[in-house]
Amino acid sequence: MLDPPRAEVIDAIDRCRDAGIRIIMITGDSKNTAEAICQRIDIFQELENIQGKAFSGREFDDLSTEEQSKACHHAKMFARIDPTHKSKIVEYLQSHGEITAMTTKTAANMVLADDNFSSVVAAVEEGRAIYNNMKQFICYLSSSNIGEVVCIFLTAALGLPESLIPVQLLWVNLVTDGLPATALGFNPPDLDIIECPPRNPKESLITPWLFFRYMAIGSYFGFDIQNHFKCRSGGKESENINCSIFDDPHPMTMALSVLLTIEMCNALNSSSENQSLLKMPPWKNKYLLYAIALSMSLHMMILYIPMFNTVFQICPLSLEEWLAVIKISLPVILLDELLKFIARRYIDRGLKSNQTLHGMISSFGTSLFKQNLPTVDKIYGHETAHIE
Repeated sequence: MLDPPRAEVIDAIDRCRDAGIRIIMITGDSKNTAEAICQRIDIFQELENIQGKAFSGREFDDLSTEEQSKACHHAKMFARIDPTHKSKIVEYLQSHGEITAMTTKTAANMVLADDNFSSVVAAVEEGRAIYNNMKQFICYLSSSNIGEVVCIFLTAALGLPESLIPVQLLWVNLVTDGLPATALGFNPPDLDIIECPPRNPKESLITPWLFFRYMAIGSYFGFDIQNHFKCRSGGKESENINCSIFDDPHPMTMALSVLLTIEMCNALNSSSENQSLLKMPPWKNKYLLYAIALSMSLHMMILYIPMFNTVFQICPLSLEEWLAVIKISLPVILLDELLKFIARRYIDRGLKSNQTLHGMISSFGTSLFKQNLPTVDKIYGHETAHIE
């Protein structure tokens, strides 16, 4: 009789390794049977020396406490295991700094409803994608708000008239900003999300590098709005544009338009944390494109409907003025592409060389990897939260 492993199991195990997850099989079957299954599904490599990596329950009991702890740190397989052994293994792994999650029907944070080991990989990918999207949401809103603060600070520091009045800032923050920010929650996973190393559980949500990116993008916002729209005569930005000072409707309208256009470009940048727009084009998230189109439509509404001109103290822009707005706004995409390149080339590469994740997946038997029987019981790893 032969009960072969599922066809997708080997690929799922390879993807777990790519994700930095260490897999250990715990089973009630005999040691010889368990070793054969481990070799078939590549938990043990061909011709690998499994001395010190495979233990039966009796062999595990014969070890001293220190030896048991060391065995859990290096083992890939446990056979003839009962529930008390599993509890000990959990405790030892936790003592090594592993993060554990119980995934049995009787003690479950995670249950494989489809009886498929590859669902673990999908769950890890989805969890990382949700976390990344949350960071992109924060990054987008933070950099936009920093830009507004820098603009207002420079206006006050240089003794210039207001470039943006309160009602305009409220419009941007409450209406046009929120639509793209919400759509960022639908970003697809990054192309290399499984290959990325797991995060340190103690790492804060906002890393120093991410904070630097907030400040760099936000400062570009503020300086661009302030510096380009002093409307000095003879400047390239004001060529063919009739403007005088900030409290004139034209420069104030252009300042508002530049702010909004840069924020829409920044929303495109936020499609991925570190992937270039060439690899992760914005149309992968159609909701983001719809949100940007709606935000720009709302801006056009207040520009070209006279009633709103009075409320927001702005005026319609000519084609030349819109070309100037676009010319000033687009470089924010190049700036963020440069920061993403630095992150991919230096920041992420350093993490991949220095960080590892140890994980463990066990079952009451080898049945998880076979075609007939149930579930994953435990998952352990240096992910920052339990997989649920």
